[in-house]
Amino acid sequence: MIDVRSDTVTRPNEKMRAAIASADVGDDVYGDDPTVNALQEFAAELLGHEACLFMPTGTQSNLVALLTHCQRGDEYIVGADAHTYKYEGGGAAALGGIQPQPVPFGVDGGIDLNEVAAVLKEDDVHFARSRLLCLENSQHGRVQSLDSMRAARAFTQEHGLKLHLDGARMGNAAVRLGVSLKAVAQCFDSVSLCLSKGLGAPVGSLLLGDRVFIKEALRWRKVAGGGMRQVGLLAAAGQIALTDGLDRLQEDHDNATFLAERLAGIDGVTVREGWTQTNMVWLDFDQDCGAALTLRARESGVRLSAYGRVCRLVTHCDVNRDDLERVAAVIREFFEQ
Repeated sequence: MIDVRSDTVTRPNEKMRAAIASADVGDDVYGDDPTVNALQEFAAELLGHEACLFMPTGTQSNLVALLTHCQRGDEYIVGADAHTYKYEGGGAAALGGIQPQPVPFGVDGGIDLNEVAAVLKEDDVHFARSRLLCLENSQHGRVQSLDSMRAARAFTQEHGLKLHLDGARMGNAAVRLGVSLKAVAQCFDSVSLCLSKGLGAPVGSLLLGDRVFIKEALRWRKVAGGGMRQVGLLAAAGQIALTDGLDRLQEDHDNATFLAERLAGIDGVTVREGWTQTNMVWLDFDQDCGAALTLRARESGVRLSAYGRVCRLVTHCDVNRDDLERVAAVIREFFEQ
C-alpha cells in the first residue's frame, strides 16, 4: 500500500532499528537513561533552549506545556483550527481547567495580533486570566515567517503573556524558510517538536524551554502518565530523526510540489493555490465525493484521507516519485470515471 494519509505513518529505517537494538538504557523516571539524557541535551543545544524533555506524544507535549504555563481558571489564546484547540480532545480544559479563547486564522495560516489584542481579558474577577498565546508553524502546511514570530514574541512580552509553539512540523517550517531550528525556536518561551512525523522516528516528541519551565513540566509529565522507563530505545531513533531526518525534509517538499503538478488540471479537482509550501498538498472537489475516492483509492493500493469535498495528501520518507505518480493516476482515473 502507498500511504499518503499523513507523515505519521513513516516506519523506522534500518539505521534507526539498529540504533534501537543497541541503545544504552536506564530508568528515565529516575533520570538514569543515558540515551534519553543525550537526546535532551543535543536537542536543547540544537534549538537554543536551556532544557528539553522527551515526551511520548505531541498531544501530551502540548498539554504539559499548557499545564505548566497556566493555572486552573487561566486562558490560552489559540487559532480556531489549531491542533491544541481542535484536535487534542479538549485536554487543556478537561484536565487542566484552562479555558481556550479561539481566534480566526488568516488565509496564510497566521494569527492577526490585532485579533489577539481584542480578546485579551482585563484584570477583573469576572474574567479568566489571559496567560498564554499558542501558535502553530507549520499550520496545515502553511509556514509563518520569522518576522511574524518575532512580532508575536514582542507582543506577548508587551502584554505579559507567555508564547508557546506547537511546532509538530517546525522542521518543515525551518526548511521552507531556509533557517535553523534554533532561529524558529528562540522566538518562543516553549516549543513542542514531533519526532514521529516527517522526521521519521517511530514514537516521541520534545518539549523545550528554560530550566525552571522544564523542571515543572517534568512534574506534569508524570501526572499526565508520561513517565517512561528504559525509553532510550526510542530516544536512539529520535537522535537520528533530528539529524538524518531533518536533512532530508527538502526531498519531501520537492515531492509534494511534484505531486501537486501531477494533479493540476484534473476536472473536478482544484489544488489549493499557495498551500503546497512543505510536504502537504490540499485538494478541493467540486462534489462531495471524498468517501468514495478514499474507498476507490484503497482498492487500488493507495491510502489517502479524503472527506466530503476536501483531501490532504502528505509526502514523507516512505513514498517516492513512482509512488506519487501512482497516487496521481488513481485520483485522475477516479474523476475521469
